[in-house]
Amino acid sequence: MAKELDRMSLRELQELELKVRKARANVHERSRADIRKKVEAIIADAGFKVSDIFGGRGGKGRTVPAKYVNPDDPSETWTGRGRKPRWLNAKLQDGAKIEKFLIK
Repeated sequence: MAKELDRMSLRELQELELKVRKARANVHERSRADIRKKVEAIIADAGFKVSDIFGGRGGKGRTVPAKYVNPDDPSETWTGRGRKPRWLNAKLQDGAKIEKFLIK
């Protein structure tokens, strides 16, 4: 096999490398899928659901109530998640405390 590799051109070696990478990825995915099926079967045989054991995601699209409000424009709110909005950053830079903007 090594002698065959020595005779291959750079392009042929690159194509072979790509094929090997794809084959490794496929084997890895199959292995993960097999393990997942085995784990799910064990959990089901014990009378549980996967979400009972590992917990479940809260679900997509779940809304979170606003936690902070802009006193100058009550339509501008922030949940406290993600980046702070510009209006809040500007107020904080002016020296205001974030607690001042909490929705009560």
